[in-house]
Amino acid sequence: MPAEIKTIGGSGQISLGKEHAGRTVIVEEVERGVWMVRTAQVIPDNERWLHTTEARVSLDRALEISDSTKRSESDLIALTRRMKRVRNAE
Repeated sequence: MPAEIKTIGGSGQISLGKEHAGRTVIVEEVERGVWMVRTAQVIPDNERWLHTTEARVSLDRALEISDSTKRSESDLIALTRRMKRVRNAE
């Protein structure tokens, strides 16, 4: 991309162009007067665990099991009985 000359407005803003409107960016001042602007995606705190190695391995294993397991209709009445038995045994 060729260099462009921009002027920082009175409110401290600079336009990067409409094609970038709405994007999230990280702005780093790498040295006085030198800024690095990079596009970014934000991960909500309560979903950050999904991006760990442990979660990825666990989810990959679950998908493997799911792919190799024959599907069948659930018997909710039998499941309820079994849950009651386990609860009573505790």
